[in-house]
Amino acid sequence: MEYRRLGRTGVKVSTQCLGAMMFGTIGNADYDECERIVHRALEAGVNFIDTADIYSGGRSEEIVGRAIKGRRDDIVLATKFFNPMGEDRNMRGGSRRWIVRAVEDSLRRLGTDHIDLYQMHRHDWNVDLEETLGALDDLVRQGKVLYLGSSSFPADWIVEAQWAADRRNTERFVCEQPQYSIFARAIETDVLPAARRHGMGVIPWSPLAGGWLTGKYRRGEQAPAGSRFARGDRLGKDPSTPDRFDAVERLTEIADGAGLSLTHLALGFVTEHPAVTSAIIGPKTMEQLEDLLAAADVRLDAGVLDAIDEVVPPGTDMPGIDHMSGNPSLRPANRRR
Repeated sequence: MEYRRLGRTGVKVSTQCLGAMMFGTIGNADYDECERIVHRALEAGVNFIDTADIYSGGRSEEIVGRAIKGRRDDIVLATKFFNPMGEDRNMRGGSRRWIVRAVEDSLRRLGTDHIDLYQMHRHDWNVDLEETLGALDDLVRQGKVLYLGSSSFPADWIVEAQWAADRRNTERFVCEQPQYSIFARAIETDVLPAARRHGMGVIPWSPLAGGWLTGKYRRGEQAPAGSRFARGDRLGKDPSTPDRFDAVERLTEIADGAGLSLTHLALGFVTEHPAVTSAIIGPKTMEQLEDLLAAADVRLDAGVLDAIDEVVPPGTDMPGIDHMSGNPSLRPANRRR
């Protein structure tokens, strides 16, 4: 397992980050197996774990907290806030009021007195960014949080957050967590360069494009039982499916030529980018974890990367990719006089 520095901090993290989104009711409801997955990842050299308060309504954080008990000091622990955690309209977002409550809830579920990396899960279009940064800065000064990060921020928000922190003399975001994969390359145009210019680490989510880059979705075959496309035949109804099938077939040929599985090709692609610090892997089972861990040392040469560029050109996305920006500026009411 390789280790890289997280942005400009002095912290070194493994090039694979164990994502805990699948721990709990939305993925694996066997909490004991989830704990075993955490233990196995740590044994393999993973020292970076990422979760969020919203995952299975807080259950993911509880599972991670149980799993790391007695090993807390060996782990760089990351979680996130922003998404709704109740019916109350104020139990969400980037307001100071919510942040000071959300962090206490996460600390309790994780069973720890501090969070190494506290990330804003999405940018809040309705809250002054300086209010958010001011509240987060207080958490750092109180010792409840060590470092701050953002997730799925557009490039202009990444830059504005750096400027706002400089103006207010507050702690700044040290890393960004974007969607990035062979299928989702639009961030190569602006997000990744912005992160590099500001010395930020990058920890991409969904490097396997929601399972597409594992090869489990094939032309002429039913989606596997339990997969995210299995219910309601979403695979057949998605208009981007034919293009994705074509890409998977071409990428599989590239992987075969390189002596790799498609999964390992996809993970190697993400960690090969010089802006990337650590790729988030999100196994649901021990079998999946073992396969993902085997990709930790994969390196792709220029010929393989050039071949991938022929399938999905740099700076572009496959059809149907959603970067979760939710930009209200594009709504008709905000672009017509």
